[in-house]
Amino acid sequence: MTDDGQRPPARTRRLPRAVRERQILDAAVQVFSRHGYHAASMDEVSDVAGVSKPMIYAYLGAKEDLFAKCIGREAARLLEAVRTGVHAELPPDMQLWHGLRAFYRFVAEHREAWTVLHRQALTVGGQFAGEVDALRKRAIDLVAALVVSAGTRQGLGEAAEFSGPALAVALVGAAESLADWWLDHPDVSDGVLASWLMNLVWLGFNDLVEGKVWRPQ
Repeated sequence: MTDDGQRPPARTRRLPRAVRERQILDAAVQVFSRHGYHAASMDEVSDVAGVSKPMIYAYLGAKEDLFAKCIGREAARLLEAVRTGVHAELPPDMQLWHGLRAFYRFVAEHREAWTVLHRQALTVGGQFAGEVDALRKRAIDLVAALVVSAGTRQGLGEAAEFSGPALAVALVGAAESLADWWLDHPDVSDGVLASWLMNLVWLGFNDLVEGKVWRPQ
């Protein structure tokens, strides 16, 4: 009790730095997703996170640093979700199927993160687009390995190694475009999206690694 008989005000509980940083990044992803990089304000990030602006600057830096850290965290979370979804003991086509489902499930559960990664970061360009390009390259490498594995199983490893990287670029681009379309058509399930893409792309991959190619008449 104080001298006037009143209870002293309760102290705000001090959170661990990692928890506070996650809280700020969660808020920043919301704000950047809603407004884009240029229109987003640190005042709104502060309000959504429930922390002061000086705390944001002290923990994660200025607006540019905060945006870069949002991209880095969400890119790592997305890639980890896909890697976890790919079961190495399965045939290549089933690995890809599960990887695509994991990718679309991430987009469904973290739409704001995908908006920041695929719409906002690419619009701003510069170092931010470079982060997304690095994420895309890792995804392409993963898909290319599956294409080469499929070709090797059928005795066409050399042909698959030649065409695999380019085909992986096509598949990753298609997967990203379909995810972007999905943001405006959320009634479609992640399994349906993965099935569409498998039927559109993997059947063609399978023909290519078997040496069946289309040629103009």
